[in-house]
Amino acid sequence: MNPSASGWIKKLLVEVSETSCAQMETSQFYNRLKQTGFIYGSNVSVILDIAKPFDFTDEERCKINLLVTYYFIHENEKCQENLTDSLIRFYKAISNKRRSFFDELFGDKSSDSLLEKMIHKRINIDDNFITKTFNYFLINALLFVDILGYQRFLKDETNIRAYVNNLESALETIIFSAIDVKSEKTIYDTNLIRLFEDSVRHKKSELPSYNDAISFITEPLEKLYLIDLVCMASWSDKVIDKEEREFLNRLKTDLKLHHSDITKSVDDINRFYAKHKDDVAFLRSKNLAQSFYDNSSKVVSKLIKRNSKRLIKELSESKEAMWLLAQSTQRSLTNEEQKKIQSQLLDIFKSIPSLAIFMLPGGMILLPLFVKFIPKLLPSAFDDNRIENDKV
Repeated sequence: MNPSASGWIKKLLVEVSETSCAQMETSQFYNRLKQTGFIYGSNVSVILDIAKPFDFTDEERCKINLLVTYYFIHENEKCQENLTDSLIRFYKAISNKRRSFFDELFGDKSSDSLLEKMIHKRINIDDNFITKTFNYFLINALLFVDILGYQRFLKDETNIRAYVNNLESALETIIFSAIDVKSEKTIYDTNLIRLFEDSVRHKKSELPSYNDAISFITEPLEKLYLIDLVCMASWSDKVIDKEEREFLNRLKTDLKLHHSDITKSVDDINRFYAKHKDDVAFLRSKNLAQSFYDNSSKVVSKLIKRNSKRLIKELSESKEAMWLLAQSTQRSLTNEEQKKIQSQLLDIFKSIPSLAIFMLPGGMILLPLFVKFIPKLLPSAFDDNRIENDKV
């Protein structure tokens, strides 16, 4: 199951229906979802360990977690309407009728295909590939707002767009209030503010007051989600200072929560960041060049892995390409050799749809990475060919 290829939703729903997902308690499911990082906007794993052997990207893990959570809500609310159809109606309902970022998709005749495109468009803050490689924050951090909106939608469709917009604004007000109480701001705080600002769907010129925001948060899942986001905003080197602790206590009182709810949320974010500090983008401080290189390397690596069989077949038919790739592992190619290998690789990419990304504007920037990674990531059959070519 490949969440970057068409047909993934139908296949995933079949796999999820065979699990005991729908029988979980809501709090149990929410905690499992939080452990994947979905609640924090950093999907480091997939809920339920579905398709465990597959090497997913951050975006694909996010897609899976989002859809499985929709499935859980759909089943728990005992909705009689097909999940795919109800989700399409939900996304249409919450979009701005005058200018929807889904408008160009609504001509799609297939429900599954339309929903796949909607989810892809929804989870990405920036859908431009070259721009995204420079960006720490590839995935929308407020996707659980969609989950809460869908849960409300299944109960009452009235004013659903206003509900989603008001919930986003309320969360934004309280999160930024939590960051404001900090006596000193760190790079983490700056990155986090940027993450949430980029994730807001409908930006308002004026946010609600703290009291108005609090009055909007009434449901149990809304409260848990808000506390987790505030603990995420308060986190810095596993230390929550006096001002932050006072803010959390104020929230506990205002939301009528137990002390254990706050303690668990603090422990959960500490545990998650301690375990995944190298996997969470905004915990790392890098310059743009390093960020571009790291993100591009991940993309190129996965593209090679996923297309390795087809690549081996195509490369085996080009002895010169194989020889040049082998030489690139031992020495720097001359300018003429680099042009040759790039030309031959582009011809190969034309025959493999998944690699068409290299032919888009800016895609040539990634070709040197492709040349660097392909000998390392292809199976041993490639190495054997490389050795044979080396002897020629």
